[in-house]
Amino acid sequence: MKTALTLSACALAAALLASTVSAQDIKVGVTLSATGPAASLGIPERNTLVLLPKTIAGRTVQYIVLDDASDTTNAVKNARKLVAEDQVDVLLGSTITPNSLAMIEVAAESETPMISMAASSRIVEPVDAKRRWVFKTPQNDQQMAVVIVGHMIGQGIKTVGFIGFADAYGEGWWNEFSKIAGARGLQIVANERYQRADTSVAGQALKLIAAKPDAILVAGAGTPSALPQKTLKERGYAGVMYQTHGVANNDFLRVCGADCEGTFLPAGPVLVAEQLPDNHPVKKSALAYVAAYEAAQGKSSVSTFGAHAWDAGVLLQVAIPVALKKAQPGSKEFRAALKEAQTFIRDPAHLPAARESLAPSA
Repeated sequence: MKTALTLSACALAAALLASTVSAQDIKVGVTLSATGPAASLGIPERNTLVLLPKTIAGRTVQYIVLDDASDTTNAVKNARKLVAEDQVDVLLGSTITPNSLAMIEVAAESETPMISMAASSRIVEPVDAKRRWVFKTPQNDQQMAVVIVGHMIGQGIKTVGFIGFADAYGEGWWNEFSKIAGARGLQIVANERYQRADTSVAGQALKLIAAKPDAILVAGAGTPSALPQKTLKERGYAGVMYQTHGVANNDFLRVCGADCEGTFLPAGPVLVAEQLPDNHPVKKSALAYVAAYEAAQGKSSVSTFGAHAWDAGVLLQVAIPVALKKAQPGSKEFRAALKEAQTFIRDPAHLPAARESLAPSA
C-alpha cells in the first residue's frame, strides 16, 4: 500500500511538472539606453514597455528590462546576462545603432532572435548567418536619406555639408547619404564628426561654415544632435539645416530651442497619426499607441522612439502564436520558431490579416 501511494505521488508530481513546463512564461529580455547620451530615446522606450501585453496567446509574458546607459560594453554585458542567466526567448534592444551592432554576436551565438530599436540598415543587412537572427523596427537610414536628398533637390540646394556622430550611426548615415546625394548630383563640400558626449564642436562648425554649403545635415540622434546646430547658428551660419529621424522628440526641441526653427527632418507617421487617411495601413495601431502612451505620460508626450518599442510588441503579438504551434517557451526550438515567424511576417505578402490588424505605428 505504501509503495502504491508513493508511485501515485510520483505520478502526480510528474503530471504537475509537465503542466508547469507546458505553461512556462515567455521571457523577453530588454536592454535599452534609459540613461547616458541616448536617454531621450531610451526613456520613451522604457515607458512603452509597460504598455505591452502581459499575456499573448494565453501565455504570460515576462519583460526583464536592463539599462545599458548608452554604452556598447554594457549592452553586450546585458545581452549575455539575459540569454545565459535569465534564459530569455527573445532579445529586445538596444536603443542605438552601436549597441545593437555589438549585440548581434550574442544573438547569433545563443541562437536567440533579437529585435533592435535602432535605425541603421547595417543592423539587419546584409542578411548573413548572424543577421538572420536580427530584426528591427525603425526606418532604415537609407530610406530616410532618400527622402532628405529628394527634399534638398526640391529646395534648389546644390552643395551640402555633413556632420555626424563618430560612431556606427554617423558612419551609416554618411555612407547612405553620400551615395544617394552623389547619384542625384548634390556636391558634399565638408564632412565632419563628433562624439555623442562632446560639449563643443566649434572647430567642426568653423570648417563647415568655411566650405559655404547651401545646407548642412546633422546625422545624430537625441539631444546631442542639438549641439552642432546651436553652434552653427551662434557662428552665423544662415543656410538650410537638416536633421535625421533620430531627433523626432520633444527633448531635442527643448534643448535646441529657437535654433531649431526652420529645420527639416523626416519622421515616422506616428507623429501625425490623426492626420493620416483612414485607409492608411498604420493608422489603427498608431492611434492606439498614442492613446495608450498619452494616457500614461500626458498630452503630446509621444515620440517615434517609444513607438519603435510598441512596434516590437506588435511583432511579438503576431510571431508568438505562430511559434507556439511548433515549440514551447524556454527551448532552443521555440527561439528558432520565433525567428522563423518574424522572418515570415517581415514579408508583406504573408499574414495579411494579422499585419492589417496589428500594423506597426512608426
